[in-house]
Amino acid sequence: MAKKGMIEQNRRREKLVAKFAAKRAALKAITKDAAAPMEERFRAQLQLAELPRNGSKVRVRNRCEVTGRPRAYYRKLKMSRIALRELGNSGQIPGIVKSSW
Repeated sequence: MAKKGMIEQNRRREKLVAKFAAKRAALKAITKDAAAPMEERFRAQLQLAELPRNGSKVRVRNRCEVTGRPRAYYRKLKMSRIALRELGNSGQIPGIVKSSW
């Protein structure tokens, strides 16, 4: 099980990302617009720098929904390999069967 503080920190980051997503996307569009005046693009870049860093999508870490483990994460299932194996062996995930030969 991961540290509770790290899991909560990641949840707070996810909330900030959702809160600032639209504003961040609009400012990024202005900065990348080559037709816009240089002063306007620079002003948008400064406003983007004033936004909280944890509001950026890349700061969010993919974590297992079951255990909070940050590594060996399957995006499609939103869980780690260890949690997947335990739930698969106990028969709680449909379609997953322990292999034997």
